[in-house]
Amino acid sequence: MSFPADSSLVDVVRPSPNHGERVGGPPDALVLHYTGMPRCADALERLCDASAEVSAHYLVEESGRVWQLAPEARRAWHAGRSRWMGESDLNSRSIGVEICNPGHAGGLPPYPRRQIERVAALVADILRRTGIAPARVLAHSDISPDRKDDPGERFPWSRLARDGLCLHVRPAPVTDRPATPPEREALRRALRDLGYPLDEGSDWTDADRLTLRAFQRRHRRARIDGAPDRSSLLTARRLLKLSRRPEN
Repeated sequence: MSFPADSSLVDVVRPSPNHGERVGGPPDALVLHYTGMPRCADALERLCDASAEVSAHYLVEESGRVWQLAPEARRAWHAGRSRWMGESDLNSRSIGVEICNPGHAGGLPPYPRRQIERVAALVADILRRTGIAPARVLAHSDISPDRKDDPGERFPWSRLARDGLCLHVRPAPVTDRPATPPEREALRRALRDLGYPLDEGSDWTDADRLTLRAFQRRHRRARIDGAPDRSSLLTARRLLKLSRRPEN
């Protein structure tokens, strides 16, 4: 059954059967993905295939064409197993936007300018209507760092930040000096305060390193290795300072 588009930027409504009731109130986050498939048409079919049991609210083609697949009031199935700020049902808490790109398996080609301009416009429209804070505009890799790498290190977060649509800072320069034990602890605390899914503890486990790699993939791209270092710590502290400003 069709439904009216939530955004005036939608070009086509194509209902997906893969959604349900939200739990816990209206969405307060927005999650960006890449489709990770060679052809956008195949991604669209999968997102609308009941047997696939995946979906998103929006899909943006390379040309900039915007599809809406599920009403924003519904819980689309895009986040999967995920965690952010201690919350585990990100599907209920978020709006999902899929961006057509073959992803890392397809060489992670650059996102076309027209596509990114439409993504930015769509994100701005969603935030304006829903009141979602820029600090809650997230990458799929942020909330599922052990499973996902999208939308990847070539996604231009700085373009969204230019319009105040997400958190973005200048990363601290990379050096070869490893983090000291106190710096490693400070980095863990900073990542947890930002919302990343790190458990309590002092040892950096494999899961912790995947989480740090997700942070680096988005915020400190010069070296994405999951190794605790001073550059990651300084970058995380800059983000924390920005996130705590009243307008965020």
